[in-house]
Amino acid sequence: MKCFALIGLLWLAACGSAERWIAEDESGAVTLTRRGDTLEIVAPAGLTLWYAEPLGGDYRISYDATVLMEQRPHDRLADLNCFWAASDPLHPDDFFARSSWRGGVFARYNSLDLFYVGYGGNDNTTTRFRRYYGLRYGAPNDEVKPLAGEYTDPEFLLRPNRPLHIEITVEGSRTAFAVDGRMLFSRRIEPGEGDGYFGLRLLSNRTLVSGFKIERL
Repeated sequence: MKCFALIGLLWLAACGSAERWIAEDESGAVTLTRRGDTLEIVAPAGLTLWYAEPLGGDYRISYDATVLMEQRPHDRLADLNCFWAASDPLHPDDFFARSSWRGGVFARYNSLDLFYVGYGGNDNTTTRFRRYYGLRYGAPNDEVKPLAGEYTDPEFLLRPNRPLHIEITVEGSRTAFAVDGRMLFSRRIEPGEGDGYFGLRLLSNRTLVSGFKIERL
């Protein structure tokens, strides 16, 4: 099934179940193609796909993702990113109140509270972990989203057409991000700090995502 997504609600059904996502698409031309449990995403510019239900308590998000490089339009080896525990401090009861304004524009996500990993960011030269503080929106980036961890070695960057198994965990007093069973980032959190929305964040690339799963721990 292929659909063309602007900002709006998407139902992506497979294997007898359905997942609800909300797309914030900077280009207005993203395409999503579902084959079984695999979704091919072509993002000409900035795209955030938000899982439409907030998560709370202890949970694990897992999925497999592959950034494609096959000499096709929009193939670019960079920016397999994600947000989690996202909330809007100005609209605590309506996370999507400013969805149209955000519109997939990366700088506007500085208005949110969240955790972020940019895997293969900066044209696939860095993999970074940040904590965003939305009430500091408009301040310098080091204040809004201070760096909590970084890798620059090739083993922690993207490789063409290589699947990665990603796990994000919020459990007890910690949140963690792991790839292929290897923990890359971990941070202590306060009660409730891990609650919020998950978003897959892409920028000008073509990506396969499969096996998306949320587990309550």
